[in-house]
Amino acid sequence: MPVTSKETTTTMNATTLTGEETNKDFPFVMSSSTYPITLTFMDVSYRIKLENKSSGGSSNLRKMFSGGPTSSTDIENPTATIHQERTVLNGITGMVSPGEILAVLGPSGSGKSTLLNALAGRLQGHSYTGTILANNRKLSKHVLKRTGFVTQDDILYPHLTVRETLIFCALLRLPNSLNRKEKIAITDSVITELGLNKCEDTIIGNSFIRRGVSGGERKRVSIAHEMLINPSLLILDEPTSGLDATAAYRLVSTLGSLAQKGKTIITSVHQPSSRVFQMFNSVLVLSEGRCLYFGKGNESMNYFESVGFSPSFPMNPADFLLDLANGVCQFDGVSEKEKPNVKQTLGSTYNKSLAPKVKAACLDTINTVPKEVLHTGTYSCSSSKRTCTNYVSNWFNQFSILLQRGLKERKHETFNYLRVFQVIAASLLAGSMWWHSDYRDIQDRLGLLFFISIFWGVFPSFNAVFAFPQERAIFVKERASGMYTLSSYFMARIVGDLPMDLILPTFFLIITYWMAGLKPQLLAFLLTLLVLLGYVVVSQGFGLAFGAIIMDAKQASTVITVMMLAFVLTGGFYVHKVPACLAWIKYISTTFYCYRLLIYVQFGEGQEISDLLGCSHQGSDRASCKFIEQDVKGQIHPSASLGILLIMFIGYRLIAYLALRRIRT
Repeated sequence: MPVTSKETTTTMNATTLTGEETNKDFPFVMSSSTYPITLTFMDVSYRIKLENKSSGGSSNLRKMFSGGPTSSTDIENPTATIHQERTVLNGITGMVSPGEILAVLGPSGSGKSTLLNALAGRLQGHSYTGTILANNRKLSKHVLKRTGFVTQDDILYPHLTVRETLIFCALLRLPNSLNRKEKIAITDSVITELGLNKCEDTIIGNSFIRRGVSGGERKRVSIAHEMLINPSLLILDEPTSGLDATAAYRLVSTLGSLAQKGKTIITSVHQPSSRVFQMFNSVLVLSEGRCLYFGKGNESMNYFESVGFSPSFPMNPADFLLDLANGVCQFDGVSEKEKPNVKQTLGSTYNKSLAPKVKAACLDTINTVPKEVLHTGTYSCSSSKRTCTNYVSNWFNQFSILLQRGLKERKHETFNYLRVFQVIAASLLAGSMWWHSDYRDIQDRLGLLFFISIFWGVFPSFNAVFAFPQERAIFVKERASGMYTLSSYFMARIVGDLPMDLILPTFFLIITYWMAGLKPQLLAFLLTLLVLLGYVVVSQGFGLAFGAIIMDAKQASTVITVMMLAFVLTGGFYVHKVPACLAWIKYISTTFYCYRLLIYVQFGEGQEISDLLGCSHQGSDRASCKFIEQDVKGQIHPSASLGILLIMFIGYRLIAYLALRRIRT
């Protein structure tokens, strides 16, 4: 029998805690001791709703031409939405004790990742049913804080080194009771424990920048990310994917050494080698959300042979189990049509023969567990001054650490040679085109001011629109781990971007302003620079807002392209008399207000321009001169333009913040 009550009871007795340990209730401080967690899960099921919109019009036409009947429902509701449900998990039961590795096997789409998310407490909603117990108590906030979850994808900042990545993580996740030196010492011990010393000063890297650490090292960095909190329960989603056999074996060997220290480890594996398979204490085989086997790994082949399924030649047990989970099996002397449905047969056999024994073992564990263990991890939120929603670090520490990390990571992106070349080339080209333009060439100078408004409206907007979509995966992962609040992350991002995004426009204006021969006064230059920098941060907020709302960089870029086109056309340079139905666009156009302010700095209230154009301001010319002045000023006072840009600066960022609040972590 793969699982017995006696074996489970023995394991539980071995993990009994002393009375002193139970009172500590999973402290966050990293220590040499591990607080054991026995995880039991029974009848875990999960369903998702599928919405299929059927195009009634096209189907009705096909029915009409084919002579088939057309129902009245199809005619009345041509685009009916059909709600269907798909069972992702169907009554999964099992358990894993401290010191053990439970491997979840199955083909793609079998429900492995969904099960791991459920065991990590990350599934919610009415579609999720079942019981998951940590030391025979429901999952609490403090049990989850002692749980490390390593996702299938290695979600890391590419420009940080291994050591920098782990130090920033330690500063955010470890408690304030530890000083900075102690947190760094813990980081060093984790680096040594996972064998990352040789690559600790190497950047993580990715496919878009220069090569960094290897795939196996990157995966170990992800594991180290979770090991910093000394988790009692470690859950990994396909950690060996993309690794060669040797790297996979070394990684699982590392997991084995962690399990020997009393940690409970659950991992999904797609296609393990035979020597990797032998390292698993227990195996759970999934197929289309149903369990085909749960028990000891070295007893799996005997079980399937006992129910009539055995390989025709010696092979890797993991390969054979995956063949069965895919419904592939060789039957001697049986035609293809006469072959039984392997997955259905194995599922039914498991439910009849093995599932009752597994459930009985789980129930027996619950009934026989010592009382001391029952108290482990049952920390009540209402019984302590410290609430379950508290973060390890205070807000200011989170902000400071995130700001340092953001500056170190994004300096490479902000000042990469292509972006610097783009700005310098644009400034030199503009300076050459308007080289020492005559002060009396009003139209040329207005064209230069409008070009500056266009360039520094589009450039920061398109750069900012990628900010939140690119960081979404990291943001969701770290927020799910309780590393920081949304407000500290958002403020660190906003404050960190400001100095870096204001350097390039400053260099642009220094080159263009004096090459083009704009108003040769220091005060005029400084005012122009102030207007430009304010306009840049407003345009940046515009991009951040749409990036956060849409959370798809390509779609957001398309929307911003259309909106910037509308802003440019109504900015006051190309079209002076905008149709009444479209006139409102200029009042939400950032380009309109920046352009008017630049004109005001260069030419004042507008009378100077009318003088240059030859207006006498007397007799019949007075009305024409007044019209020219109002047209140039845009019929809006400079103070009003400044006020509206300030409102936009705050408003766009507030919209971005509210949009980020909608993201579920």
